[in-house]
Amino acid sequence: MKNIFTVILMMLLWAADVAAQDYGFRDTSLTDGERIDIVLGQLTLEEKIGLLSTNLGVERLGIGRCGSMEGLHGLALGGPAAKDTFPTTIFPQAYGLGETWDRECVAAVGRQMAEEARYYFHTGISRRRGLVVYAPNADLARDPRWGRTEESYGEDAFLTAELTTAMVRGLQGDEERYWTAAALMKHFLANSNEDGRDSTSSNFDERLFREYYSYPFYKGITAGGCRAFMASYNAWNGTPMAIHPCLNTIARGEWGNDGIICTDGGAPTLLIDAHHAFKTRKEGAAAIIKAGIGQFLDRYEDDVKEALAEGLVTEDDIDRVIRGNLLVALRLGLLDDPEGEWNDRWQHRWDDGIPPYKDPEARALVRRVTEKSVVLLKNDGILPLNKDSIRCIAVVGPYADYIVADWYSGTPDSAVTILQAMRQLDGVEVLYAKDNAMGRAVEMARQADVVVVCTGNHPYGTRPDWFFCPVPSDGREAVDRKSLNLPDEDMVRQLYAANPNTVLVLVSSFPFSINWCDDNLPAIVHVTHCSEEQGEAVRNVLMGDYNPGGRTTQTWVRDILDLPDIMDYDIRNGRTYMYNEGEVLYPFGYGLSYTSFEYSDLEVETHEDGTMTVRVDVTNTGQRDGEEVVQVYASFPDCEVAMPRERLCAFDRVAIKAGETVTVVLPVSLEAISYWNGSRFIRAPAKFKIFHTPKRKEALLCSHNQNFQYFCRRNGEGP
Repeated sequence: MKNIFTVILMMLLWAADVAAQDYGFRDTSLTDGERIDIVLGQLTLEEKIGLLSTNLGVERLGIGRCGSMEGLHGLALGGPAAKDTFPTTIFPQAYGLGETWDRECVAAVGRQMAEEARYYFHTGISRRRGLVVYAPNADLARDPRWGRTEESYGEDAFLTAELTTAMVRGLQGDEERYWTAAALMKHFLANSNEDGRDSTSSNFDERLFREYYSYPFYKGITAGGCRAFMASYNAWNGTPMAIHPCLNTIARGEWGNDGIICTDGGAPTLLIDAHHAFKTRKEGAAAIIKAGIGQFLDRYEDDVKEALAEGLVTEDDIDRVIRGNLLVALRLGLLDDPEGEWNDRWQHRWDDGIPPYKDPEARALVRRVTEKSVVLLKNDGILPLNKDSIRCIAVVGPYADYIVADWYSGTPDSAVTILQAMRQLDGVEVLYAKDNAMGRAVEMARQADVVVVCTGNHPYGTRPDWFFCPVPSDGREAVDRKSLNLPDEDMVRQLYAANPNTVLVLVSSFPFSINWCDDNLPAIVHVTHCSEEQGEAVRNVLMGDYNPGGRTTQTWVRDILDLPDIMDYDIRNGRTYMYNEGEVLYPFGYGLSYTSFEYSDLEVETHEDGTMTVRVDVTNTGQRDGEEVVQVYASFPDCEVAMPRERLCAFDRVAIKAGETVTVVLPVSLEAISYWNGSRFIRAPAKFKIFHTPKRKEALLCSHNQNFQYFCRRNGEGP
């Protein structure tokens, strides 16, 4: 009986405390700063320390718990490392999203992820409640051996910045005051070697920092409105990024990131054990906070309390960094009344009982994005396949009937493999073999009209054990690639010997040096892993129901010996299309189509503010509707400082019907044609080229004047 009275008394005291609680921070007529000041004034020191975690909530103040989730190409509530799995919409890997060269597609992916984050947050179906999404990855894939190439949009700073900005806007939405979800970019900065990433230093000068490595983060913040990013494991010029002064001086001070900066998982421990920057964890924790970081993805509370007790860090220091966390919470509506207008709209959004991942429009979006991501690398005329004459297709390979999740993937509600999609063809017999055991695949190849071989890499080494990656040409988080060779090339050669009508569908997270395939096979298609509509998209491309328009986002080298040392972060030493002068297999920005395009009536207009506008008429001269990716590059022959051989400065993906002409208007910003002089960006005198990629290798000089060059290319030759 006594226990019952005790419980009742505690409940009454709690109710009285709640009634007396000041919820003035919910007043939306106040400024953001005033609302955050009210919250900070009410927090206990213990609660402030608690806000240094990934949880944005404060239960006592009625601010609901809100964490973070991965979301590079679909919200990750499943995948190979997940204990609990909840379905979400799964798109192609980020590398494939980059190959769309389509800002709106990438933004649409972000919108879908944000919608699903809200669904799980407000319905409570999943125990994980998070509105901060770890996306996009704004790192640059400067080297195809990087184990996490799959997470990047590519090697180019401008393209990556544009798609990063698009993803941020998609995730956060169009509301003036509120965000659907908060985008948290990864990994600041220059984190593109996995072997030794916990202790190595990425070394390069400030020009490369400003013009290349940090540029996508800079644009994500200043143009996209992102207010959160993660510091990387590595050091820059000897200083670990978790404590680098540039977090405060540049990211917060110059760019205006007044939101979240977080460590990567385990980074505080690595400061002590790998970088040897400090002797004790309390010193490391204090330095992290003083550097401007307000979230720990690691155990930290005891370390912070010890640092406070010894005066290594102050409560004011903590206030400064968690202020950014509270700003993100405010933007997400967490500081509003839970029954208020913004939160109420989400509470009733799914009253029809249909979760967003089951929406037919979501599935159609995945198919559209996946189709746009497909890159036609070679075609001697065999594609698209002739539906009227083909009666038997042999589908072979480890990824013919397997859509494999990567390390940060979610789990789709349903998915269609390439084999399943091909078997939906009317009047066509489809044979299948996973490999060539006992010569079975070769025998099938002899029977078939066409062979479609689906092979590539495994995104996490076939089992989710940390550091496990047994195939040298595979790579993943914590493991860089040791080879660029295609493991199944011998099988491909045998299939081709049995049937020369062999098409390679390269299902991969990164480039391979497929020289034999390029020299011999009649057609090669590239698509990345993970998409739940991979099968439908690949089939539609092969059969001509969709005209491919994807473009490469990295330089595909012919030989691993063509690459500088992986730890050479000075890209001017022959890395990326900007500085690589050797012969390559497929250049950056390359991809074929089933139709042809011609360019005419070029104009370049310079505006008073120094920006420029390029206009060009593009005509679809073929028999099929198609999409052309118009790319404008700048060269700088008259610049007073050393500049790249060429640099992408504008692009657009344009749908053009057969026989029609579209005038494409491409703005060129000042930053896209500028260099960093030590204190600011300076416009460089530039000449411009439009690159077009026909089947032939010859470079065709179509037009030239003082400010503009236009030519067609396949392998990057100049006029």
